[in-house]
This record gives sequence, C-alpha cells and structure tokens, in this order.
Amino acid sequence: MNKSELIDAIAAKTDTSKAQTGEALDAIIEVITHALVKGETVQLIGFGSFSTGKRAARTGRNPKTGEEIQIPEAKTVKFIAGKAFKDAVNASKKK
Repeated sequence: MNKSELIDAIAAKTDTSKAQTGEALDAIIEVITHALVKGETVQLIGFGSFSTGKRAARTGRNPKTGEEIQIPEAKTVKFIAGKAFKDAVNASKKK
C-alpha cells in the first residue's frame, strides 16, 4: 500500500474527503518527524513507538574498489511495534 492508497482507505473508513485525509496524514507525519528530530519518542499505544538511536562510526569497504572508507556516525530511526499491533498481525497469519 502506498501513500495514495492509504489516504483512500482512511477517507473511506472515516467518511471524510481525500483532501482532508491527505492533509491530516501529512500533518501526522510532520509532527512525528519534528518530534524525532528533537530527540523525543512518539508512542502510539496499541500501535508502536518511534524513537531515534545512534549508529557508531565505522570502517567499511567500497564494493567497487575494495578500498577502505570511513563511514561517519549517523542517527537512526527505530520503530517498535506495540503488543496489540503484533497480535493483530500474527492473528492474520493463522487464518
């Protein structure tokens, strides 16, 4: 499912326009992104948590040349699924 299909599905489920739904989804993504940039964790009970982590600097190899390169430290985004979300996904496998 892509963003457009997600907007269509949410609009149908909530009986709102696709334009309003698109604006709401964009706002949700923007708020979550802004919170993560500030180093905050976003918890959606029953769905999951978004947080940030750090990946340490390390030495890697250029796959073309085999030359060693330094890969700088980077921030990562983590998503940990909530119990209800995991249960729903696992229940769908049993059907």
